[in-house]
Amino acid sequence: MIRISRSTLALACLFGTTCGFSHMANAYFISDTKASIEARNMYMNRDFRQNNAPQNKAEEWAQGFTARIESGFTEGTIGFGLDAIAETAIKLDSSRDRRGTGLLAYGADSLEPEDNYSELGIAAKLRLSKTVLKVGTLQPQLPVAAYNDTRLLSSTYTGGLVTSQEIDGLTLNAGRLEKINLRDSSSNDEMNYAGVESAHLDLAGGSYAINPALVVSYYYAKMDNIYQQHYAGLVHNAKLAEGVTLKTDLRYFDTGEQGDHRYRSAARVDGGRIDNRFFNGMLTLGVGAHKFGAGYQSLSGDGDFAYPGLDPYSVNLVTINVFTKANTDAWQARYDYDFAALGVPGLAFMTRYVNGRNIETARVSNGREWERDTDLVYTFQSGTVKGLNIRLRNASLRSSNGLTSDIDENRVIIGYTLPML
Repeated sequence: MIRISRSTLALACLFGTTCGFSHMANAYFISDTKASIEARNMYMNRDFRQNNAPQNKAEEWAQGFTARIESGFTEGTIGFGLDAIAETAIKLDSSRDRRGTGLLAYGADSLEPEDNYSELGIAAKLRLSKTVLKVGTLQPQLPVAAYNDTRLLSSTYTGGLVTSQEIDGLTLNAGRLEKINLRDSSSNDEMNYAGVESAHLDLAGGSYAINPALVVSYYYAKMDNIYQQHYAGLVHNAKLAEGVTLKTDLRYFDTGEQGDHRYRSAARVDGGRIDNRFFNGMLTLGVGAHKFGAGYQSLSGDGDFAYPGLDPYSVNLVTINVFTKANTDAWQARYDYDFAALGVPGLAFMTRYVNGRNIETARVSNGREWERDTDLVYTFQSGTVKGLNIRLRNASLRSSNGLTSDIDENRVIIGYTLPML
């Protein structure tokens, strides 16, 4: 942590953050700083069920550490600050024939899982009133670009992002993402979709809280020479009675090709063009400790749904599958229970089932696939291990005509976050 703090301070001097400012300005920069270390231990086993699978199973066990520092801003009309993230992964058990869970990086030549790998990302930030510009390593969580945090280490982007909250209830974003660092890699790679590289992804949009219960949003994104995308969304939370709530989450994307013909041809996946409309949404009824969810999606037009990284903004982004192949219609049923109602605070259960159909690829017409997930998680509420959480996760994926690999999967995840400042 000391080494990271010193490098942060040195970079701050380049921006005039601490050099040439008053002692009071430096005091705000330091006193408002937040820092934490997250330790995540994860075991993952994937059993590939089909007879002709090139690999029988993927099984790995590893330990990850993520340190985060978010500085305050220097005092004045324009404030400066720095954020940093340092990540490292350590192999506990793996082998060449069991790699590929997404926990560990492996060499392009040897294909042997790395014993360990690390990375450091820094972002400089500038604040003017209630508008903040960040340049460097970013982890946006937006409908058109999101980072992934479902394995040992989280993914990151490199670029610039502006977030403005000058008007109460209105949040505006605009930015350009130029590189992506995946969850099992320590390299910053070109932005890409379906293996086709792009110079950058531009995005703009925002969300507005019409009232405390209703939020609407719109975003536009363009991955240079590959696709352009419009998004509109609505989230509404209603209290129906004492202890009874209803959440409505609706999302709509309109995506089309963008750029010169060479890239458009290369970006065609599963025999289709990028020209589709994607609606997905979910209703969640809360009754005391119970939550009952029902989701639906319709993906119409040509080609798979396009998005950067690994996480589409869809209610059917589940444990193994993403249900974004061309023409996929899908429905979801979900149930959650909080055992605090039975006197066991910190214990929670979730199960869900997603069924997709009418799927089109270059090899399969009218394909079907389904996934079933179950999670049981316990977070310690007191004592020396307060905040430590243990998650048991089981998932199964099946498909018709070899559309998707048939998989049975188990994960054991132990996590703990230690605040440092």
